[in-house]
Amino acid sequence: MFEGELVKHLVDFLAEIGISAIPASSISPTLFPGLDIQRGAVLIDETRLVNPGDILHEAGHIAVTAPSARYELRVQPTGGQEVAALAWSYAAALHLGLPPSVVFYPASYHDFGNELVGNFADGRYIGVPLLQTYGMTLDRQRAERAGASPYPHMLKWLRP
Repeated sequence: MFEGELVKHLVDFLAEIGISAIPASSISPTLFPGLDIQRGAVLIDETRLVNPGDILHEAGHIAVTAPSARYELRVQPTGGQEVAALAWSYAAALHLGLPPSVVFYPASYHDFGNELVGNFADGRYIGVPLLQTYGMTLDRQRAERAGASPYPHMLKWLRP
């Protein structure tokens, strides 16, 4: 089905949490070449894929979308959901034992990938307030009060 070991690893994780990844070809041009989101699934054209970590970012869009809209033809993330997908993909990479550079590589996010790695390494977690609002994670203060693990630990991988 999929060829690359990292792609297989990411796709297996997505299957575990309930997000489908489907091999595809002839995907229309998108922000991340070789990737698209349709009807709650990540479509992957491995021959055009620039960076496998982008799979996690696209899956993050599905994960943070309300269940009532998750399976529409196209997911239309808000600006807040865009940064929530950044935080989600970072947490997913760490959960899988991968370095943050898998999702935040130098050329990613308009050449801002290295800065994102630095921000997250320093605990400046953009997107976490929205993930917390969705009931998917807890910031440090709320986690301490609840006796739970804080972000990047995820309570839920899909928005309830």
